[in-house]
Amino acid sequence: MRQAGMRFVIAAAGVVAAFLAVPAAQTVQAKVDVTGIWAFEVQTENGTGTPQLTFKQEGEKLTGHYSSQMLGEADLTGTVKGQTIEFVVAANVQGNAIELSFVGTIETKDAMKGKVSFAGLGEGTFTGKRKP
Repeated sequence: MRQAGMRFVIAAAGVVAAFLAVPAAQTVQAKVDVTGIWAFEVQTENGTGTPQLTFKQEGEKLTGHYSSQMLGEADLTGTVKGQTIEFVVAANVQGNAIELSFVGTIETKDAMKGKVSFAGLGEGTFTGKRKP
């Protein structure tokens, strides 16, 4: 009788462990699609900017548009691999070409964060939220 009770406890523990493991596996395996309009906040030692980005994702390929008061309008290209997003914005500031490189983590389907580099001229951080 004691062995039967022990087997039941072990079997129940296995079922609970399997049940708890399923959501974690689904979260990691879930396909991320960032297509849409995003409100960003970019923070640097020189201040904060709030550009709007429009992403179009096809598989891992990312294209889109960047719009801000400071840097104006520019196209972007990049990739989405798993939870990692990387893209480059080729902007033009007062006739000078400048490249912004963004590398971040997609935290949920509607939020991301990471780092931005301004063509070797400085660095900062960003957060992005999908607009409804």
